[in-house]
Amino acid sequence: MLFGVVLDWLIGDPSWLPHPIVGMGKTISFLNKKLNRGKHRKAKGFLLLFLVLALTGIIVFTLQWICYKVNIFLYIIFNLYLIVTSLAAKTLATEVEKVMNALKGGDIEVSRIQVGYLVGRDTTELKEKEIIRATVETTAENTIDGVLAPLFYLLLGALLPVPWLNPAMLVMLYKATNTLDSMVGYIQEPYKDFGYAAAKFDDIINFIPARMGSFFMLIAGMFLGYPFKDGCRIFKRDRLNHKSPNSAHPESVVAGLLGIQLGGTNQYFGEILKKPTIGEAKTPLEIMDIRETITIMYGSEVAVMIISIIAAVLIFSF
Repeated sequence: MLFGVVLDWLIGDPSWLPHPIVGMGKTISFLNKKLNRGKHRKAKGFLLLFLVLALTGIIVFTLQWICYKVNIFLYIIFNLYLIVTSLAAKTLATEVEKVMNALKGGDIEVSRIQVGYLVGRDTTELKEKEIIRATVETTAENTIDGVLAPLFYLLLGALLPVPWLNPAMLVMLYKATNTLDSMVGYIQEPYKDFGYAAAKFDDIINFIPARMGSFFMLIAGMFLGYPFKDGCRIFKRDRLNHKSPNSAHPESVVAGLLGIQLGGTNQYFGEILKKPTIGEAKTPLEIMDIRETITIMYGSEVAVMIISIIAAVLIFSF
């Protein structure tokens, strides 16, 4: 885990390195075209979830087994590769900074395009404040999905007494579900029924990470000098202000720590969707709020690693 986190910070996801998430995305896209049509779309959505998880598990297990038979060091390197690709701190920060830099340069069109790569809502007509809000929200949410939840499942895989459910295997199954949800887990057509299974299963597997991860985000905010009491107060009050049972947890932490207001009305696939607000607009949304959210993301990852290392030392010392 420690090597994986450090390597992610240093190199992120190099374009020349094959990425398992890209393969998952192409598989999901292919299956979506084949299954998302005709009748019984909800049942087909459950079939999609089963196929994606089964394929992911079989492929990872087969490659791990081959590497193990060839050389134990090859097995270790392959697992490290899977761990690095499961962590998205550096990549998320890089993509989010593209939005921030476009806004700083006054190029609203480029910033709309860049944030459109990160969120599911329509971005073609967003104003500057709305772009900032969308970017802060997706950074906060992906602090869980792309950073802290993978760390949670890596730790869980290390503790499980089932050899084939090792950390790399478990985190790949998590990423497969998360990728599936991001591609088909919408309540708008043509995904309303087809994406039901993926969305609900993603809610289930993120239930604990979203809550534990938000706690670490608060801890990071306290050590970074943000108003911890405000973060706790807004988290307690607004953590359920979202149709998703998990998304508002990290968003409420960031809103409280930064003294800003998130949530509200968005447009998805041409449909207006009204959402409750999260936080209080003590200060207006500013471009630097994006940078502050990235800082909270890295801080929470450091907090998880420090506590994990301390726990490991205590466990192995007995």
